Amino acid sequence: MLDAIQVRSVVYCRSELGAPWGFRVGHSAQAKFHLVLGGRATLSVDNGDEVTLGAGDLALLAHGSGHVMRDNSTSRVRDLDRILHDNPVDGAGMMHYGGHGPKTLLVCGRFQTGSADELLARLPPLFVLDTATNGLGRWLEPLLDLVRGRGHHRRGDAAVIAKVADVFLTDVLRHFLEASSGSLPIIRPPVSSEDPAIADAVALMHQRSSDPWTTAALARQVGMSRSSFVVRFHCAVGTAPIAYLTHLRLARAAGTLATSTSPLAEVARAAGYDNESSFSKAFARHYGQPPGQYRRAHRRGNERAV
Repeated sequence: MLDAIQVRSVVYCRSELGAPWGFRVGHSAQAKFHLVLGGRATLSVDNGDEVTLGAGDLALLAHGSGHVMRDNSTSRVRDLDRILHDNPVDGAGMMHYGGHGPKTLLVCGRFQTGSADELLARLPPLFVLDTATNGLGRWLEPLLDLVRGRGHHRRGDAAVIAKVADVFLTDVLRHFLEASSGSLPIIRPPVSSEDPAIADAVALMHQRSSDPWTTAALARQVGMSRSSFVVRFHCAVGTAPIAYLTHLRLARAAGTLATSTSPLAEVARAAGYDNESSFSKAFARHYGQPPGQYRRAHRRGNERAV
């Protein structure tokens, strides 16, 4: 399952925050994270959860919940977008904010997870991983060097930091899978000897997701009758074939919208839709906002990634 998960991290900001400081992040569909590299912070989720974070802690908000981060409960809180607007990054790609008190060093961002969405939905709204004690601590010092720009700042540092964040999320999921005693969704093409025909069908969907598939066409591709294919697919995957394909197409479209300037018509075609209107309606049902609004919201995040 871990091999099948495709993760892409986007770093919003690398920040050095002096007490007192506080910021708010609103709810969105994307999983968010905060990695504390130095100092301490209090994270308060809108649902009432609260936790104190120290150096080496990775906080994952798997459902994209709105939340507040600050040095203590009395510090003034501002919207993170406004803070980033008013405090541009320095030559090393760092954002500095707050007072003259003890410093907290943060890396903040979000995860694009695509087909792992169903797995993330099963995580608690707030999941904290202590990277310093679980074997990932060896990543912290080189990451700290990158964030602080020791030596000299190089182009591509943000991309390297994002890749390290990918590793951290994968480890969060590993801990969850190890601890889980319930049934879990099949993520990506199932590599299973129990029903190789269904595994082949799911692989076809992932390899050729924009093809004009029908249930009957998929059944023919794997040498099954339509009725038998539907029953066996639902048993193996937990949903109907076309519902699975629609989820896959829309997840890929969301990733394209968030990371490219491709025309909407092109994104719709790549997602297997004949026209923008039907694509927009399906996308809005799934993500709660139309494609254009989704792109604008996530493009702002990409433009301030450093």
